[in-house]
Amino acid sequence: MRFSRIALGAFLSLALCTGAVNVRAEVGEVRLAAQFGLAYLPLIAMERLKLIERHAQAAGLGNIKVTWAKFAGANVMNDALLSGNLEFSSLGPTPLGIMWARTRNTPNEVKGVAAYCTFPLYLNTRNPNVKTIRDFTEKDRIAVPAVKVSGQALTLQMAAAHIWGQENYAKLDSLTIAQSHPDASAQLLSGKSVINAHFTAAPFHQMQMKDPVIRTVLKSYDVVGGPATAIILATTAQFRNGNPKTYRAVLAALEDAIAILNNDKKAAAELYLKATPSEKSTPAEILKMIEDPDFIYTTTPHRVYKYVEFMEKVGVVKVKPDSWKDMFFPEIHNLPGS
Repeated sequence: MRFSRIALGAFLSLALCTGAVNVRAEVGEVRLAAQFGLAYLPLIAMERLKLIERHAQAAGLGNIKVTWAKFAGANVMNDALLSGNLEFSSLGPTPLGIMWARTRNTPNEVKGVAAYCTFPLYLNTRNPNVKTIRDFTEKDRIAVPAVKVSGQALTLQMAAAHIWGQENYAKLDSLTIAQSHPDASAQLLSGKSVINAHFTAAPFHQMQMKDPVIRTVLKSYDVVGGPATAIILATTAQFRNGNPKTYRAVLAALEDAIAILNNDKKAAAELYLKATPSEKSTPAEILKMIEDPDFIYTTTPHRVYKYVEFMEKVGVVKVKPDSWKDMFFPEIHNLPGS
């Protein structure tokens, strides 16, 4: 009888320990990545206000570690996400489409968690001979975050297809160079680089427009027919399925961050400047950018499907989704996306 009680006690202890492990079986660290610019302010708010940590605590996940990284382009983030060196990456609709098509129906399938910024992309140049993209020659070099796969690169291809025909969609690809927004903007403004054009976004666009030599050649909204999502938070099905509470904590943190930014845009501008000490814009200038009707922090995907539809037509991806929902996890399927 005494042995039985000892055995029972050991069994209960083991059961309790196992239960505790099961509660805490999700990851102890979450690694997220972004690029550079005002579009990534929701992630900055998540980091600065420790929103993921708060939601993780509320979900009973304890003190999880949250690590943030910056990348120059989506291609590097794609590799990091698939290799397990990131849990969440920040992608444009075109890199997401490529990743989704490449990984669909696999355990490592990549999908969007939610959009988080809708804003226009601007193709700017300092070449006085370039009035439209028809005027670019082999002497020009256009900086994009990632050649062929970034939103900027695909928008340029869509514009080229409209002018020269779908078979010539890649006509300007040879002129593109991969550069981070800060580096590309500095080189364009210097006038001493081979880069004399930059497909960019806020706040780099506004900084460049202060130079009277620089002009805008193309705006992405004109190419795709209106406001379009530029940045999406993405992860793998494997991570979401294995870490449902952590996944929901990150999504809830993103939703909170967007609500906070939209509720007080002046404070949002100040937060951005505190987080980016190298930024040369004033608080009033950043506030003006955030208040621009074209610039929207929202989890609703806009015109994502249009990009992927084009990519399938020109063979960049072999399959297209039936709708935008196929590329996003179900938690946001109730939103009026496109």
